Amino acid sequence: MMPSTSPSDLFSPVAFGALKLANRIVMAPLTRSRMGTDGVPNEMHARYYAQRASAGLLISEATNISAQGRGYDLTPGIWSEEQVAGWKVVTDAVHAAGGLIVCQLWHVGRFSHVDLQPDGAQPVAPSAIRAEGQTFTAKGMLDVSPPRALETSEIPGIIQQYRHAAECAKRAGFDGVEVHSANSYLLDQFLRDSTNQRDDAYGGTIENRSRLTLEVTAAVVEVWGHDRVGIRISPVTPDAGNTPLDSQVMKTYGYLIEQLNRFQLAYLHFVEGATATSRVVPEDVDLDALRALFSGPYIGNNNYDLALAVKRREEGKIDAVAFGRPFIANPDLVRRLKEGAELAVAPRDTYYGNGEKGYTDWPTLAN
Repeated sequence: MMPSTSPSDLFSPVAFGALKLANRIVMAPLTRSRMGTDGVPNEMHARYYAQRASAGLLISEATNISAQGRGYDLTPGIWSEEQVAGWKVVTDAVHAAGGLIVCQLWHVGRFSHVDLQPDGAQPVAPSAIRAEGQTFTAKGMLDVSPPRALETSEIPGIIQQYRHAAECAKRAGFDGVEVHSANSYLLDQFLRDSTNQRDDAYGGTIENRSRLTLEVTAAVVEVWGHDRVGIRISPVTPDAGNTPLDSQVMKTYGYLIEQLNRFQLAYLHFVEGATATSRVVPEDVDLDALRALFSGPYIGNNNYDLALAVKRREEGKIDAVAFGRPFIANPDLVRRLKEGAELAVAPRDTYYGNGEKGYTDWPTLAN
């Protein structure tokens, strides 16, 4: 990769709310499936994150807010004291390396399996609509289980799970949190009329379908303050069971973004296209028009390279750029991008599992 011939402030400091980033390069959340079944991080995970601490901001891999929120084996949690202690090892290592890290708060909703749920319970969802696809369990890949619809009376308990996880993240030493309202997981399932067929205060109208995301955000802001909370959305990503898009993407996500503005969040983390797949969007969707509705800092995500990042930054369309897969094999990605150095490419078989191999053993330019 050649260095940009145009000046860019991608490598200059910037403030996103109370978060003081050393540069505008963000490490996107990357599920790596290297935890134990207890979801407790350890020294290996601390090394992994600390190696990448030159990013202006590290966003943790998606982290389960509760045992009910789990949808994949070997993913981390942030609800138990053991998990808090484990993450404290990670955040201390990142801070010692000069970095910032926020915890992405995750509830998968319907995309789970009874083997992953407490007491073999059904996964929960806005409506009892089964997702397509398989998920990773202790028995290997299995078809996701049919979910049950949450009762209206259970919704405050879901919000409390997010609040508790946010409190745990604070005690674990994170610099902030990111609400995961993307990729067709629980909050996104409530947003989309393709997965939400409720007739209560959380279903039907766009206002009702947006209610849970907004109430969760409010609860998290009460814990952290508005300037240390971000949110991730993905209006046209069909992930987590090949979920159909909302029938009115522009109206639904436009309303959500306008309502989010009242919180004055640290940032909006926006997946431009289908996550990790394509930047192509339906003809009736204008993601830049949605981006323009947000009043705070905007992080662009999805299949970026340096040239695209520089271009969109110069056009004023991003405030920072999130890279995902390039950070796997390039722990010093910021330096490589700045110097125009060649980027290593991680084979797909290193993405998940395998312990240290393909996780903490990638060389940097310095060594």
